[in-house]
Amino acid sequence: MAIFGYVLRRVLTGIVVIWLVSSAAFFLFFARPVNTVARELAGHAATPQVINEVINNLGLNQPIMTQYWHFLNNLVHGNLGYSYFTQEPVDSMLRQDLPPTISLVIGGTILWLIAGFTVGIISATRARSLFDRSANVLVLIGLSMPVFVIGELLIWLVFQPLYSHGLHWIDTGYAGPTSGVGPFFGHMLLPWITLAAVQAAIYTRLSRGQLLDTLGEDYIRTARAKGLPERRVIFRHALRAALTPVVSQLGVDVGQLLGGVVVVEVVFGLGGVGQVSVQAVYQDNLPVIIGFVIIAAAFVVIANILVDLLYAALDPRVRIT
Repeated sequence: MAIFGYVLRRVLTGIVVIWLVSSAAFFLFFARPVNTVARELAGHAATPQVINEVINNLGLNQPIMTQYWHFLNNLVHGNLGYSYFTQEPVDSMLRQDLPPTISLVIGGTILWLIAGFTVGIISATRARSLFDRSANVLVLIGLSMPVFVIGELLIWLVFQPLYSHGLHWIDTGYAGPTSGVGPFFGHMLLPWITLAAVQAAIYTRLSRGQLLDTLGEDYIRTARAKGLPERRVIFRHALRAALTPVVSQLGVDVGQLLGGVVVVEVVFGLGGVGQVSVQAVYQDNLPVIIGFVIIAAAFVVIANILVDLLYAALDPRVRIT
């Protein structure tokens, strides 16, 4: 029952966050002179007739609170507006472009967690060994290289040699899960590695530092003095406590990924929400920009709810806070 209340509080908090963010985006763009808003919606080259049509269709000449109520009502029903640049509903555009971004984020996150935690744990348990020193060098390299450089190197060192020899199982562009497991992983493997490389370096350092600090605690020395196996001391006692602050950082990093995947999407030609949002900013395409802001807020909220659940599993005391 306690866990149900904990989840319910987090979900309600997330709904409030999405409402506040969407409201801020609405007033930022629409609480301005009517003609200014209509011209940005229709495009700077729009004729007066088109601008008047936009004003009438969207009710921009109505009081701002009336517009705000219509905006919230549409938002609840999944209507994010209409793009006059692409002549498409915004929700249809985002629904079409979300799969590549979600696939990239989920796969990249899983990969960097596996790599980061594995290398971090081994480095902490074998501190100052050759493996630990080598891992530190790789961490510095990963932290020093921009994401687009890693992506281009992978294309040059992996994709092009394989493709030139007729091995097309690794490819660029996006192939959804419906195309089959092989094509899906073949298209997403290099983007996942690119996205995970820098974050894996960060989480290697985080997990190593936290685990080293935990292994020096009194209760760890007591567990060892009782004769518990070293594997049990590390995985049952030290690791659980060490991962708690790392999991907190995970919520922040995953929530911010939606705005950072655009580079990987461009390098590998995946499409995705990131590219659409950048084009919308260049075009002053307000409905798409607002739609992206709402999607990004929802993404942050969902990521943090999942991380909070993991946090509660690691430390049951947070369920009653």
